[in-house]
Amino acid sequence: MDMSAGHMMVDVPPGRVTLADRRTQRTWSVDLAPYRLAAFPVTQGLYAQITGRRPSLAEGDQLPVEGVSWWDAVRFCNELSRRDGFAPVYHLHADGEGIDWDPAGDGYRLPTEAEWEHACRAGTTGPHYGPLDEIAWYRGNADERIHDVGGKQPNPWGLYDMLGNVWDWCWDIYDAEVYGSYRVLRGGGWFDEHWSCRASARRRSHPSFEVDDVGFRVARSVLR
Repeated sequence: MDMSAGHMMVDVPPGRVTLADRRTQRTWSVDLAPYRLAAFPVTQGLYAQITGRRPSLAEGDQLPVEGVSWWDAVRFCNELSRRDGFAPVYHLHADGEGIDWDPAGDGYRLPTEAEWEHACRAGTTGPHYGPLDEIAWYRGNADERIHDVGGKQPNPWGLYDMLGNVWDWCWDIYDAEVYGSYRVLRGGGWFDEHWSCRASARRRSHPSFEVDDVGFRVARSVLR
C-alpha cells in the first residue's frame, strides 16, 4: 500500500472488465493496466486540508466529502498531486469548460469507469462483493444520513465504501450524444435503495452539479 497521500492507496492488479448500460443495452469490454486506487473516499478532513474548503452539509473530518462537483474533484486531484510532489495529470482550459488528461503524469486523478468497476468487483462476479448490509451504507441501514468512511467491511482487495455512502465521480463522459458533458457516477449512496448499490449500476450528473450524496476517490496510474 502507498501511504504518500496521507490516506491509503491500494495496488489494483491488471484485468479486463465488461461494462453494460441498461438503457441502451450496450456492453463493452476494457483491458486495464495496473493502477492504484484510494482505499477510502476522500474525507472532509483531507479535502479541507488541501483546499481550505468544507462544502459538505453534514460535518465531520472522517465523513466522505460530498457536495463537490466533478470540476471540484479534478481540481482537488491536481492540488493533492502538487502537495505530494507529483506531476498534475489534468490541464484545465482557460475557458473553464475544457480539460485534458496527461497520461504521462504521475499524480492523482479520478478513476475511469472501467477502473472503478474492476476495483469494486475485486474478482467477484455478483452485484455486490459481499452481503449489502455488511459492506454498504444505503437506505436500508443508513438512517438517512452519511457515515464515516471505513465503517463497513472492505472488498477482497481492501477497498472500503465502494458501494453505498456516497457515489463516486468517474472520469468518463456518460453518453455524449444524448447527455452532452454529463459524467459517470458509480457506487450508490446512503439514500439509495439496494438496486442502485450494485457493481454495475451507472448514474450520471452534470460536471458542475453539487449533490449531497456524491463524492469521489482518487486513483494514480502506475507508470512504466
